[in-house]
Amino acid sequence: MSDIWQRSFYIVLVIVITALLWMIFGAVNALVFCSFSLLWMVFHHVRHLVALERWLRVSDHTPASIPAGSGAWDDVFAHLARYVRQHSQSQELLSLALERMQRVTSAMPDGIVILDENNRIEWCNPVAEQHLGINLALDAGQQITYLVRQIPFVEYLAARKYSNPLILKQTRQQGIIVSLQLVPYGYKQKLLISRDITRFENLETMRRDFIANVSHELRTPLTVIGGFLETLSADEPVNADFNKRALALMSEQTARMQRLVEDLLILSRLENEQNKVNEKTVNVASLLQNILQDAESLSGGRHHIKLNIATQDQLLGSEEELRSAFANLVSNAIRYTPDGGEISIHWETQDGRGLFFVQDSGIGIEPEHIPRLTERFYRVDSSRSRETGGTGLGLAIVKHVLNRHQARLEIISRAGKGSRFNIWFPARRMIQ
Repeated sequence: MSDIWQRSFYIVLVIVITALLWMIFGAVNALVFCSFSLLWMVFHHVRHLVALERWLRVSDHTPASIPAGSGAWDDVFAHLARYVRQHSQSQELLSLALERMQRVTSAMPDGIVILDENNRIEWCNPVAEQHLGINLALDAGQQITYLVRQIPFVEYLAARKYSNPLILKQTRQQGIIVSLQLVPYGYKQKLLISRDITRFENLETMRRDFIANVSHELRTPLTVIGGFLETLSADEPVNADFNKRALALMSEQTARMQRLVEDLLILSRLENEQNKVNEKTVNVASLLQNILQDAESLSGGRHHIKLNIATQDQLLGSEEELRSAFANLVSNAIRYTPDGGEISIHWETQDGRGLFFVQDSGIGIEPEHIPRLTERFYRVDSSRSRETGGTGLGLAIVKHVLNRHQARLEIISRAGKGSRFNIWFPARRMIQ
């Protein structure tokens, strides 16, 4: 109530003065004074209203830009300045919160896309840009289906059943498999969360292939052994030659399964991250002498095998694992080199790094097969590999041993011209 009387003070004052003038100077003079006073008050308010309107039209609403006022308008503009300061502080806090939120979501390993009620892109983080092949600067406001055009995604969006994620192979990013899930929130808005599951899908594929390959590798030996056991268990007598041949084949297939199981156990041990490398100084020259003897026994005089030791430098590592890696490369060279071929085993240093390599004059490898040679059970010629007694796990074991020793495998080969398998050891593992 006091504010009303305070704002009405000048009007009351004009009325009082007008009444006094009326009594003293007459009605005409009193009305002239009253008219001019009211016109001045109207002009005063109009001038401040125009100033307020101009201020409202500008984009920079800061307390310093508020026009100066007089009379009642001074209080109005003071209240407005206080409101603007509070609003600016709130805006600053909201901007900081939004900036923090964007930094947090940008650091997330998952992609985040904010969609409005019409499925238009409002915002996304850099991970989502990579997963979905979009660009926030160019695609903000665009329909998400204009950019992610796969039919399964369009159907997923239209079905409005978001309880389960959608697995999608992203065509814009070749080789990337993403899991997409929509989460409704707010007023008809949605979060589109994307996650790169390529590694998990590859692991699942490897698991399925591994089970299928192991089953396939074991089926033939078990079939052979089971068939002979069924025959030998029959009531009909069999001759001694058949018994001898059956026992030889069963022993051969049993040995094959034993090698397979042993290689699987070695791989399992190498892949176990808890199983640390038992490092010690390895005398490579002595180790290769033993491997040479084993190689000559495996070859049975069918190949010309030579050993070239160009350095007496030793290695820091696991002797058992290194023996397995070196022996696998040498035995592969023997298996895939025709009778009368040459196989050479080398140990030397180059630029401070250790180099072990096996070179043969065997059948060689086509270029398209080389990148996949270290995969489990991968064979260039599966029938020949089984005839020579290979399990298909040798180079996979080599790869894991080298990874544990920070070494690198290099394969140089040409079909019909032989192969060379290089193992490069880092300088920090060399001991002079």
